[in-house]
Amino acid sequence: MTVVAIVRDVGSSHHSVLHVLGQHLQVVWGALVALAVVVLLTPAVGGMARMLGVVDAPGGRRLNRRPVPRLGGVALFLGLFVPALAFLPLGRETRGILLGAAVAVTVGAVDDFRGLRWFEKLAGQLIAASIPTWFGIWVDRFTFPLLGVHALPGWAGVPLTILWIVAIMNMVNFLDGLDGLAAGVAAIAGLTFAVIALSLAKPDAAILSAIVFGACVGFLRHNFYPARIFMGDSGALLLGFVLATISVQGLLKTAATVALFFPLLVLAVPIVDTTFVVVRRLKHGESPFEGDQAHLHHRFLRRGFSQARAAITIWTWCVSLAAAALATRFIPFRAHGVWHVWPTIAAGAIGLVAVAISVYVVYVLEIVKVANPIQRRRPPEDPLKRSAA
Repeated sequence: MTVVAIVRDVGSSHHSVLHVLGQHLQVVWGALVALAVVVLLTPAVGGMARMLGVVDAPGGRRLNRRPVPRLGGVALFLGLFVPALAFLPLGRETRGILLGAAVAVTVGAVDDFRGLRWFEKLAGQLIAASIPTWFGIWVDRFTFPLLGVHALPGWAGVPLTILWIVAIMNMVNFLDGLDGLAAGVAAIAGLTFAVIALSLAKPDAAILSAIVFGACVGFLRHNFYPARIFMGDSGALLLGFVLATISVQGLLKTAATVALFFPLLVLAVPIVDTTFVVVRRLKHGESPFEGDQAHLHHRFLRRGFSQARAAITIWTWCVSLAAAALATRFIPFRAHGVWHVWPTIAAGAIGLVAVAISVYVVYVLEIVKVANPIQRRRPPEDPLKRSAA
């Protein structure tokens, strides 16, 4: 494959995205309106939270050194809801997403306000996750590499969709432990999903993804270290719900061969974090629903990272994985069933960067104990020797 052909193939992919974007400028306007709404309304929501006493006081597992209001999810919801009404066609699927998002943020807000037992919160999440399936958003077909497209019956596709949405809601919630961390990861995922959805000619999914991106960037204005407001469960459950639903509506239900891997790569960090924490809790006979300081961001802090540095490091990890997802979509390394040298090298280089950053995280956090021989030489009283790592 010649260099000219490579450039032409890559250029045609970008032209397709730009062409679809040019026909649907609502993608850009939706992101901008979401950003503006969240930036303007978040201080008012924070003031309301203080009046209601919905405040995180310092102490326990909390990292803040002064009282910080929660309920930031209310501002995020308004930042999603307003541009969605303005720029998305209010068809059946859109109504299902907005209704489910309203339930998700309500469940989270109630938990922020007075606290919910784990099974009460889970019941609310299941209700929220079920709503999109009632409106036709469920995985009715799957594209497996080498096996092609396979239809899924409702009795299998609907429960799998609900399980996926609930899982991502909890994963984003688990990740929300540092100032700006969850909002930054969700922003990266939203932007990546928007680009991929445009390339798949899924404008509605692209618009909603861009709205998520804009809302999260706007929220970071108030939520990055030192945070003046937390998103709380209301925001984490909302973002997890919307990202999971977008991945079903715009990515999984497509004939693209690599569509199965897009959400897994883009959302790999919250997936890895949750898997690691749940496995560790079960291994030690602890409830997977009880909070602790075993998350990846807590481990970064114990290694001497500041909150800002830890958040930016995890964002960098997310960006590398998102770049790998985009590379599989836009670099024609196996065009027309034939492997091509230079595109394969380019895609492989991006993949190697993602792998290198992942290995760096594993090494620094000592997730695999044998990965860091220094661990074995530390005295028992060294705090980095402790396993609540």
